Amino acid sequence: METGKKQISLNIVSNKVNHRGFGAGSIDLSNLSSIIIDGDEAYIDIGALHAKSKVERRIKFSMDKNDVPNGRQVWVVWVAVDRDERGAFYGGVTACEMLIDSEARRGWKILADHVNQMDRALKRKYILDGLGAKERQLLKKVLIEHNAEWWERSPQELKDMLASDPT
Repeated sequence: METGKKQISLNIVSNKVNHRGFGAGSIDLSNLSSIIIDGDEAYIDIGALHAKSKVERRIKFSMDKNDVPNGRQVWVVWVAVDRDERGAFYGGVTACEMLIDSEARRGWKILADHVNQMDRALKRKYILDGLGAKERQLLKKVLIEHNAEWWERSPQELKDMLASDPT
């Protein structure tokens, strides 16, 4: 591993105290991270929180799939880390689809869906609709490799979803 290169990691619940002043009720993203699944590769990319992941940069997005006829399927997986008396665990995991045509610098995504799925992850939901067996295995591998203890403490519901073939 290169020294000096910052390692990207999943955020964990912060020690911030909630306040009731300006901004109260806004979404706290301090315990949310994102994983990109692109073909045979899955990796943590927190840039997706602001639509600036590696695959989204320099891409002009449309809400019409027909604008991206040669797009490849890419998934953004929102991962919320929660904590209980046993410690941290993967508390919410949801997936959103995008199409990316890097050559044409065009993409398709429904921003409202990405925001809604982000919110569902923060609300401790597990929604992996659309992910195939390969994508589920890649996601499981990243979650375990990132922190096996978090994986072990995660609910059986998530483990079952990532162990099964959805078809």
